[in-house]
Amino acid sequence: MSTELLVNAAPRESRAALVENGVLQEVFLERANRRGLISNIYKGRVCRVLPGMQAAFIDVGLDRTAFLHASDIAAPADLEDDMEATRPESVRQLVAEGDEILVQVLKDPLGTKGARLTTYVTIPSRYLVYMPKGRGVGVSSRIEDETERERLREAVKLFVEPGEPGGWIVRTAAEDCGIEALRADMIFLRRLWEVISRRGEGSRAGQLVHEDLPLELRVLRDQLGQHVERVLVDSPAAHARMVEFARTFMPESAGRIELNAAPRPIFDIYGIEDEINRALDRKVPLKSGGYLMIDQTEAMTTIDVNTGAFVGHRNLEDTIFRTNLEAAVAIARQLRLRNLGGIIIIDFIDMQDEEHRRQVLQALERAVAGDHAKTHFSAVSQLGLVEMTRKRTRESLEHLMCRPCPTCEGRGFVKTAETVVYEIFREVLRQARQFEFQELVVLAHQDVIELLLDEESAALAEMELATGKPVRLQTEALYAEDQYDVVLL
Repeated sequence: MSTELLVNAAPRESRAALVENGVLQEVFLERANRRGLISNIYKGRVCRVLPGMQAAFIDVGLDRTAFLHASDIAAPADLEDDMEATRPESVRQLVAEGDEILVQVLKDPLGTKGARLTTYVTIPSRYLVYMPKGRGVGVSSRIEDETERERLREAVKLFVEPGEPGGWIVRTAAEDCGIEALRADMIFLRRLWEVISRRGEGSRAGQLVHEDLPLELRVLRDQLGQHVERVLVDSPAAHARMVEFARTFMPESAGRIELNAAPRPIFDIYGIEDEINRALDRKVPLKSGGYLMIDQTEAMTTIDVNTGAFVGHRNLEDTIFRTNLEAAVAIARQLRLRNLGGIIIIDFIDMQDEEHRRQVLQALERAVAGDHAKTHFSAVSQLGLVEMTRKRTRESLEHLMCRPCPTCEGRGFVKTAETVVYEIFREVLRQARQFEFQELVVLAHQDVIELLLDEESAALAEMELATGKPVRLQTEALYAEDQYDVVLL
């Protein structure tokens, strides 16, 4: 599989795209005024402790207080031995109002919710993740070869002193890497934690102690595995920073980072801009002629599969089965591309054959196997519904790039011109019964005014007779179709 990483760096916005076999799979976006908070470490102050929720709210200097659940709170040193046997029954045994603690962001603020925090700090490098309050050595489940897993685990243990605090996780990128590279990462992470610890002790509550890397360097750390053939960057300044970072932390990969000198923007050359725009549409066409309808709500995302223009070649059941198989692959790509998370309900077209249902679910599971986000599936129901969850840490692409329509206020529809006309008639009668006036002016959208002058002209004349006053119509170019005013003169 040919995989490329494209980086578009501008002064106020950085974007990266992961392209596999010429097809966009994932988009990363970061803006200067809205940088993601995940992995940032703050000195926080406990504002409220809620035993009923087994949680606390922490002030870390953001617009909203952040949320810290009891399961994400490491026990104080004097309680660690007692907690080997049992977890404290109340969050009050772990934190108290006014306490100052070091916390790390697990999830960005999403919608109206504040950031999700943990006191189990983790610090990633190229090959390892260091957990200062963890224990033991773990290996990424994506490294499947058991011999390689054991080699990596033993290699890390070579450089861990007996009784030394902290735990380690070997990342997927460490597969086949040398022992010295692991040792260098361990030395770097230990030093970095010492710096963070000192900064945390000297910081005031509400201050940022440690910030994660900017996007162009973060994608190198997290995405530049052996499967990525090259990285193309369209900014000389960003290219220099990335090469310097790679030479320091991943020297074997520095040669794969190239500067794109073409006059056209790199996202235009590879068609990424068009793909991003299509990823904001509700309708996703399938090659067969079928299509998906994707609707994102506050509580969940629903995906509806339709045959559309696809009529098949054998029978109805075969047509439905082939459409659902194609849809399963397309859905997995859309989940990554749009960064959809939380509860996801997929409405496959109803299938009578139980074997077909099983194969469609297997196809969906295989398609999401390469997704970095954790997913969980239920079985296909009798109605063809599949319930699944996908771990969400950042806002979706739609929420990052769009806002609710100011005209329909996010409903997805507006009142018709005819509906507005009848509302105007009712408002005119209401005003005429309460106030004295010489003339009445209706201000409305052009479509509404045209309807009043054409199809509803007779009703307008009746309205003037009923009120005994003239009604003047005025088009307002800035009004939405369902917006109007009735002015008495």
